[in-house]
Amino acid sequence: MSIFKKHTLLKLLSIFSVVRGYNIALILLAQYLTSIFILSPDSELLDVLLDLYLFAIVLATVGAVASGYIINNFYDQEKDLINRPQKFILDQIVSQQTKLKLYFILNFLVLLAASAISFRAVLFFVCYIFSIWFYSHKIKKMPIVGNLTSALLSIAPFFAIFLYFQNYNQLIFVFGFYLFLILAMRELVKDLENIKGDLAMNYQTVPVIYGERSTKLLITVFVFINISISLILVLNFDLGLMDYFFLGSILTLIGTLFMTWKTSSIKHYHRIHNVLKILIFLGVLSITLLNPALIINKIF
Repeated sequence: MSIFKKHTLLKLLSIFSVVRGYNIALILLAQYLTSIFILSPDSELLDVLLDLYLFAIVLATVGAVASGYIINNFYDQEKDLINRPQKFILDQIVSQQTKLKLYFILNFLVLLAASAISFRAVLFFVCYIFSIWFYSHKIKKMPIVGNLTSALLSIAPFFAIFLYFQNYNQLIFVFGFYLFLILAMRELVKDLENIKGDLAMNYQTVPVIYGERSTKLLITVFVFINISISLILVLNFDLGLMDYFFLGSILTLIGTLFMTWKTSSIKHYHRIHNVLKILIFLGVLSITLLNPALIINKIF
C-alpha cells in the first residue's frame, strides 16, 4: 500500500473516530427497524427501504449527529488528551480547521435534506443542531443537567422519524424512555471513568462535585426506575419475543449495579460502560423480536 493510500485511510479512520461512526450506524439501524416493525408493519420491505422521504429523514439525522460529535470533539480535545490519549492521537490526524469545515458542510446538508420533508423537519433539525452546540459549549460542564441533556440529545434522533410517519406509537415512547435511562446511566459511568480529566479541566460533573458514592446512588435510582419500566413493558404491551430482552436486561442491570458498587477502578468503569453500550445495541436489535415472522414475510 502506498504512503498516499495509508495517509488517506488514516484520515478516514480519524473522521470515523471523531463522528463516532459506530453510534451513527446504530441510530440508522434503529430508525429503519422502528419504521419497518412498528410504524409501517403492513408495508412491503422494499417500499420502506426505498422510501425517499424516510431516507431524507435518516440522512438528516445521520448528518446532524455526526456534526454534533465533531463540535463536541472540538470542545473536548484537551480532556480527551488526558482520558483517551490513543483516541486523541487518532482524532488529531485530521486538523481542527478541516473538522470545522466538515461541521458546517454537514449542517448545510442536514437542512437541505430536511427541507425535502417539511418546514417542521427543518425547524426540528435547526433546534437539534443548536442544542448540541449549546450543550457542548455550556451545559456539558453542569452536573446532572449535563448528563440528562446528553442522554436526551442521544435519544432525540430516534424520534425524528415521527416527522415523516406522524404515527405516535405509545410503545416507542416507553421504549425510548427505557433507552434514555440507559444512556443517562452510561453518562454517569463515563463521568466516573473520566474523573481524572474532568478534575484537570475543571468540569463540574457529578463525581467531581458530589463524589463517587453519590454518583453510584444516582445510578442505582436509574437502575430501579429502568427495571420498573422493563416490567411495565413486559406486563402491559404485546412484545412477542421482545419480552425476553427486557427480562434479560433486568438481570444485566442488576449485575451492572453490583459491579458499579464493588469497584473504583477506571478499568472496571470502562467495562461497565461497554456493557451498557452492548445493552443499547441489543435493545435496538430486539425490535425485530416484536414479530419475528414479519422478517420472513417481508423478505419472502
